[in-house]
Amino acid sequence: MSLDNHQLAKVILEMLGGASNIEAYTHCMTRLRVTVKDDSIVKKADIRKLEGVLGLVEEETLQIIIGPGKVNKVTEEFGKLIDESGGINLENRAAQRKSELKEKNATPFKLLLRRIASIFIPLIPALVASGLITGVTKAAVQAKWLPADSQIAILLTVIGSGLFAYLGILVGINAAKEFGGSPALGGLAGILVINPAVADIKLFGEALLPGRGGLIGVLLAAIFMAVVEKRVRKFVPQSLDIIITPTVTVLITGIITYVVFMPIGGLISDGITKGLLGVLEVGGVVAGFVLGATFLPLVITGLHQGLTPVHLELINSIGDDPLLPILAMGGAGQVGAAFAIYIKTKKKRLKRAIGGALPSGLLGIGEPLIFGVTLPLGRPFLTACLGAGIGGAFQAHFHIATVAVGVSGLPLTFLVHAHQILLYLLGLVIAYAAGFICTYFFGFNDEMAREFE
Repeated sequence: MSLDNHQLAKVILEMLGGASNIEAYTHCMTRLRVTVKDDSIVKKADIRKLEGVLGLVEEETLQIIIGPGKVNKVTEEFGKLIDESGGINLENRAAQRKSELKEKNATPFKLLLRRIASIFIPLIPALVASGLITGVTKAAVQAKWLPADSQIAILLTVIGSGLFAYLGILVGINAAKEFGGSPALGGLAGILVINPAVADIKLFGEALLPGRGGLIGVLLAAIFMAVVEKRVRKFVPQSLDIIITPTVTVLITGIITYVVFMPIGGLISDGITKGLLGVLEVGGVVAGFVLGATFLPLVITGLHQGLTPVHLELINSIGDDPLLPILAMGGAGQVGAAFAIYIKTKKKRLKRAIGGALPSGLLGIGEPLIFGVTLPLGRPFLTACLGAGIGGAFQAHFHIATVAVGVSGLPLTFLVHAHQILLYLLGLVIAYAAGFICTYFFGFNDEMAREFE
């Protein structure tokens, strides 16, 4: 049974020994970090098995991997349960708050990425669904299994492409929510950028281009809209707020968007697109290896969530995304490493852990394998990265690209260009094999798996 945020927080607290066993807690990009008084009563194995928990890391604190975006909400519910029970005294609470404040102040970049992740993560189910429908339809048309002018092809194309045409509105809504503005005004910020009527506006002798600035421009406009709305509201009488605040906010934001945000967003988008394409063009297989090999460390820190708008901007700018197939090899290298450990180990508990996580890994959900298997073991994580790098080099050499954003691993097969499907699958197999070989011969022995006794 799926647990909501409150239920998950409650079960975690119970397995940690209750509120009376909690000395302090905080959270980072992906983890609920808890300091317990008595480690012996913590049900660690049960925590690892919880639906909604991606893994458990034992360092100075117990780090329960929940995932970016969701961890904020679960931690909030966790804190409410602690407060209701009175399980943490004021001195420890003050120390915890100080620690949280210090962490936030010390890592503004991480805080920014956390907010960006909170904007895009809720959109992932829609992106995956639309991407798969679009990819499968294009593949069927190019393979001549489905006539391009048939009603079925047209119907599927409309269903799959609609999100990408109006994605800026959803991004604007989520950005407004994240920065304390009205969701409807955030959606309007997206409309300001993508509205076809923008082409009729001429500034400095040149007509504006609808969509110029892409999602970067939408983010800038929506965040600015939220800030302006809050500032204007401070000076407007409550009785006139519903009329004056949104009107003034939209008017100011609209002018600034067309004069500033769309041009700046366009420059940033062009810089990202040309920069990445330049790196892949000049670096070739070396760039592919480096990008593929370093993706898993990004996943650990949660920084990979900040790449979602980059993928979307590449598709918006050039029509496809050559970066995603390279980064998808991170999960493939890890799957190969996990297979090697499964075959080589004699520890039944480790085999069960891998057997439970491998199906998700093959389907592009890598966190269970990362935090439950390869990262705790240490060296297999590095050999998985090597396997990912080799797969990434292959994808870069053949310029494999996706037509939409979706889950990596095998499902990404449906999103690459139809004529590149076999090459993508071959690269996937190469990453599996490289991760397997590197781990089997150089990355693992059973002495590393003492915690799985």
